Amino acid sequence: MNNEISHYREFLKDSIRQMVDFSQTPQNRRVPPPPIEKPIPEGAETIPLPSIDKAKLAGSIDLWSAIGQRESCRFYSGEPLNLDELSILLWATQGVRLKLDAGHALRTVPSAGCRHAFETYLCVLNVEGLEKGIYRYLPLEHALLFSHAPEQLERSIARATLGQRFTGDAAVNFIWTALPYRMEWRYGLAAHKVIVLDAGHVCQNLYLACEAIAAGTCAIAAYHQDGMDKLIGVDGKEEFTIYLAPVGKKA
Repeated sequence: MNNEISHYREFLKDSIRQMVDFSQTPQNRRVPPPPIEKPIPEGAETIPLPSIDKAKLAGSIDLWSAIGQRESCRFYSGEPLNLDELSILLWATQGVRLKLDAGHALRTVPSAGCRHAFETYLCVLNVEGLEKGIYRYLPLEHALLFSHAPEQLERSIARATLGQRFTGDAAVNFIWTALPYRMEWRYGLAAHKVIVLDAGHVCQNLYLACEAIAAGTCAIAAYHQDGMDKLIGVDGKEEFTIYLAPVGKKA
């Protein structure tokens, strides 16, 4: 076997857990946990989303039908999403059910050690009531924070996804970033594999929630790392893009 391939296969194993001195992780040294969400800039105005109880009325489907119908969708009708529908998708993927303390919250998706190492950014292209631009989801407030509005956003997102033009046809692109320290705080060098596993939990919930509103999505793991990080405005070191998925009404 090629030595390089063998080396990278090791990432899929959990052998590193036997090499980590967990007594020296920040958690076990009683370092306070990192916050659940990035802080809101002082003076920034947030955009409240419809309450989830109201938003659920926007669509419904039984679980077994959602699982059976789930498939990747790369062609969209051009119909906009509304805020109720966007609220459902955000709550389903990173919504907070219960805040436990400053560093822990129960959400709608599982996460190793209840660490939830992600932030959700939106590249909004066609959502009623929102101007085009980059937004960040605030799970504790169930609200949006407008970030900035790059020019030619459809072209920019397609370029950042290595020419996958359907990202520019979507109503909105979900872009998840990882803040590795949230997981490293508990697991040290054993943190990184479980971050990737957690990303899968999040995106599968998006697929199923999309079925509830007659929308489709397609998970994307191929993108230009620096280009995507620059597009959404993260530093690429302590926070960086890890996964994304365009969403639109099915054609």
